[in-house]
Amino acid sequence: MRYVVSAMLLVVAVIHLMPLSGVLGSEQLARLYGVPVSEPNLTILLRHRAVLFGFLGALFAVAAFVPSLQQVAFVAGFVSVGSFLVIARLEGGYNAEVARVFNADLVAALCLVVGAAAYVYVRRAGLGNGS
Repeated sequence: MRYVVSAMLLVVAVIHLMPLSGVLGSEQLARLYGVPVSEPNLTILLRHRAVLFGFLGALFAVAAFVPSLQQVAFVAGFVSVGSFLVIARLEGGYNAEVARVFNADLVAALCLVVGAAAYVYVRRAGLGNGS
């Protein structure tokens, strides 16, 4: 069961690492999100977002193999994915590229739920790190 925790965190890591390419600049950001990124302030904000997603992705990847980081990874994941899904749903009107991000975050949310349930099961069953 502990392998389920790791597998789910690795899927969430991959989903969060995908936008990291946006750090390369406005052309890559425009491809990722389907919006023109010609204004420098928007470029700065979205490139910074890409860095933060890279950081989160790295956290999830490391936590997949370091059980002491898993609880914080699940909390960070639920905040990241949950906030995006709620904001996107409330705002609406997004394009196909953002819809793709929305769908990826739905997959991430499902993985977080499955992984967190497995995490709780492993802890309650006393399986810990060595099982």
